[in-house]
Amino acid sequence: MAVTLAPAALDRVQRYLVESPDAIGLRFGVTRTGCSGWQYKADLARSQGADDTVFEQDGVRIYVDALSLPLVDGTQIDLVKQRLGEQFLFRNPNVTAECGCGESFTTKADAA
Repeated sequence: MAVTLAPAALDRVQRYLVESPDAIGLRFGVTRTGCSGWQYKADLARSQGADDTVFEQDGVRIYVDALSLPLVDGTQIDLVKQRLGEQFLFRNPNVTAECGCGESFTTKADAA
């Protein structure tokens, strides 16, 4: 599997990278938080970690750390426009539940 970018997200990440020439790609992963357990984190990558898996799509590299990989493998990142702004949307096949506010999620591995 892989982490992929939908066309709108790919376009936006490419623009972020042009605006930040010191960035080498997109860093994507999770952190423990919220009422369900995991929250996504996405930022520009400035270096590659020793345990990173790197996916590449149309010249954009996506860096995922070893802890996050089993929780986000297969995720498609999209970008949706809402009123006056835009927001990344994560379509993650590993999610089994989300908290009511939508800030965090749980996977099958958490139930085990």
